[in-house]
Amino acid sequence: MMTTDPGGRSASERPETYIRFDGWLAHVENGFNLIAAFSILALMLLAVVQVVGRLALNAPVPGFIDITEQAMAIFAFAGVAYCQRVGGHIRMEIVLGKLSGRTLYICEMIGVILIAITVALLIWGSWFHFDRSWTIGDSTMDIRLPTWPSKLVIPIALGLLFLRLLMQIYGYARLVADPSRAPVAVPVIEDVEEHARHEIEEAFGDDAVQGEVK
Repeated sequence: MMTTDPGGRSASERPETYIRFDGWLAHVENGFNLIAAFSILALMLLAVVQVVGRLALNAPVPGFIDITEQAMAIFAFAGVAYCQRVGGHIRMEIVLGKLSGRTLYICEMIGVILIAITVALLIWGSWFHFDRSWTIGDSTMDIRLPTWPSKLVIPIALGLLFLRLLMQIYGYARLVADPSRAPVAVPVIEDVEEHARHEIEEAFGDDAVQGEVK
């Protein structure tokens, strides 16, 4: 995430409100991503208890399948906005990788707009299913867990993704208007060397990269 303008633009030329909102949204996305990670860890530990209990004690965890099914919504959707922010989703860059300047930013913006429209429809549909589950008191078959909490996670997570997509649409629109601007809060296509350097920085810190340069 870039929050500075290395082009040396004055404060009046930088989207300060946009940058601040991007930072606030990033904190929320990080929190949701941690929740998704902890849900995976909790399910792994629960699976260990399930296996040990079934084989050693003949006492499996009651409703293990029900719990797993409900938790899937958390780790499947909670981190989706974070992944969009860092450009972690699978992308086909055979064509985009050969574009540059305004043409690249126009194609990126069109793609994000189409995604935002799709996500908006998914929010409407998932909220409908949550409302129906809440109204009829739907529950799982085994231990009768209510299903509305897991169904509520989906429109909330997609709503967060929708905000991120709106941020990126604005970010690409800035670049379409003036391709010389520094990209802010939008994924940037990297070559192999840049991608490898960033992975080293994430794994070992900036000192490792500086040591290689020396």
